[in-house]
Amino acid sequence: MKHTPVWKRLLKNLLAPLAALAVVVFFAAALEGLDQGQAEKGLDQLEVALRRGCVSCYAAEGVYPPSLDYLQEHYGVQIDRKRYKVYYEVFAENLMPNITVLEAR
Repeated sequence: MKHTPVWKRLLKNLLAPLAALAVVVFFAAALEGLDQGQAEKGLDQLEVALRRGCVSCYAAEGVYPPSLDYLQEHYGVQIDRKRYKVYYEVFAENLMPNITVLEAR
């Protein structure tokens, strides 16, 4: 009967846990990337919804919404204020407001 050298047994015993650890690290990194992509997509979707609401208001009323609250109340735009911070700056009734959506921290 042939004996396996000690160094081969040690190597075999170390490779399995290291491979499992590598899989877990890879999976965690992939999930983090997915979460980040979802967050960016949510920001973009909210900004598009806000701009569409502004355009709808302008088409219906001839002026852009005077405030973010007005836009929410009259045009059904919903904002998750726990996730997003929205900056809404009005310059004039006939100019599109400056809209900035950021992730709340």
